[in-house]
Amino acid sequence: MANYKLDITKEHCPMTFVKTKIELSKLKSGDTLEVLLTEGEPLENVPRSSTEQGFKVLSITETEVKGIHKIVIEK
Repeated sequence: MANYKLDITKEHCPMTFVKTKIELSKLKSGDTLEVLLTEGEPLENVPRSSTEQGFKVLSITETEVKGIHKIVIEK
C-alpha cells in the first residue's frame, strides 16, 4: 500500500475531479491519494464524485491554511 499526494488548489471545476480521477487511475487497489483542494465546488464535488466512481473517501479535514482542505481517498 502506497500513499500519493495531489495539489489541486489552483484548479477549478470540472478539472478538480478530472485531475483527481487521472491520479487515482494510476494507483493500485488499497493505495491512498491525499488531495489538497479549496472550499466551495471542489470540496463538494471531489468527495461526491470519488464515491460515485467507487473510491472510498477516508477523511476530509481542514488544513492549517484557511480555505484549504485535505481529502484522503482510497482506491
